Amino acid sequence: QVQLVESGGGSVQAGGSLRLSCAASGYTVSTGCMGWFRLAPGKEREGVAVIASYGSTTYSDSVKGRFTISQDNAKNTLSLQMNSLKPEDTAIYYCAADPRQTGCWRSSLLYKYRGQGTQVTVSS
Repeated sequence: QVQLVESGGGSVQAGGSLRLSCAASGYTVSTGCMGWFRLAPGKEREGVAVIASYGSTTYSDSVKGRFTISQDNAKNTLSLQMNSLKPEDTAIYYCAADPRQTGCWRSSLLYKYRGQGTQVTVSS
């Protein structure tokens, strides 16, 4: 059984930083595609950053240059370092995984596995 468990969310002021982690069990993070997505009230689900098994990364324009996705194969975790946070980054962030190795930049609903999410709140 695959489980993805996020941690690291919280409340910060604008300009601050947070580091999210996604611990995977029953799934090897270096397999296929993994990504971070977010859902904010009144908005549609949004892709934040994805990483392919061969290391290629893709970011949404809204976070490019501020967020960094990475994976730790030894710990079997996926991380998202978030710097220069803005109030519009406020959302529930969740990780997702899929064994298919192509087309990682796609809706999280097309990922086979998804975590429950962790809340990130950025105040101005």
